[in-house]
Amino acid sequence: MKMFYFLDYHPAFIQAAYRIADSSTNIITPMNPYIIIVLSFMREYDKKAGIGTLIALMLPYSICFLLTWIVLLLLFVFLGIPFGLGVEIYL
Repeated sequence: MKMFYFLDYHPAFIQAAYRIADSSTNIITPMNPYIIIVLSFMREYDKKAGIGTLIALMLPYSICFLLTWIVLLLLFVFLGIPFGLGVEIYL
């Protein structure tokens, strides 16, 4: 975070970019604590389904979410819409 501060980026902008990257990949990471629950619901319909099947099925959704969030972030950047009260992209 401090590196981007020296590049004059506002910390709220960096936080928004981090949350975009993190939220779109939560469903496909094996470290997600809820992946066991999703997998158990999935196994009700397909007994041979495993973690690879779950990740393969969720990957297109993850990519779509990531692209949508990036487009929205770029709209905020290029249209100059503030991220909050007094929060711009640059300091």
